Amino acid sequence: MAYITPIDLAERPGARELAQVATPEDKHVADTALMDATLRGGDRSAWSAADQADADAAMARIQDAVSEADSLIDGFLAKRGYALPLAPVPKLVTGWSRSIARYLLHKSRISMETNDPIVRDYRDALKLLQLTADGKFSLGADDVVATGGSGTDVRFSYPEPVFGRKQLNSFR
Repeated sequence: MAYITPIDLAERPGARELAQVATPEDKHVADTALMDATLRGGDRSAWSAADQADADAAMARIQDAVSEADSLIDGFLAKRGYALPLAPVPKLVTGWSRSIARYLLHKSRISMETNDPIVRDYRDALKLLQLTADGKFSLGADDVVATGGSGTDVRFSYPEPVFGRKQLNSFR
């Protein structure tokens, strides 16, 4: 089970960017509309078999990056004791998967790492994953590991009251 779907990726970062970075170097860059149809599972009959093969090759690279990102996320979460794969997937984890997969697809590009939003998002995801693994960050309100249970088990403990019915009955 992937933490991010191809449809999520079609929304952001989008088919255009994914077609550019995921198409293997020996292939023709997949058409943006075809890449969008491939990501969304839409009708691709308007494109040639060769164009569809290029889009499929790009999709395979995207799926490899998502798989690698999800494995990295699972490694951090397993350290904290989460039952994996997460179900349902918190939106926070979907965002981490997107950031890591996007970075993996872009890792051969030349950029200024100090101000690159793709690198920043990747590093932020890793930082939050490390904090989660260390128990200093939670996956949200439904985080069963951080709350120590299902999130509905609240128990209170208090000492015997100084003045209560038992004590006041002795004054009759």
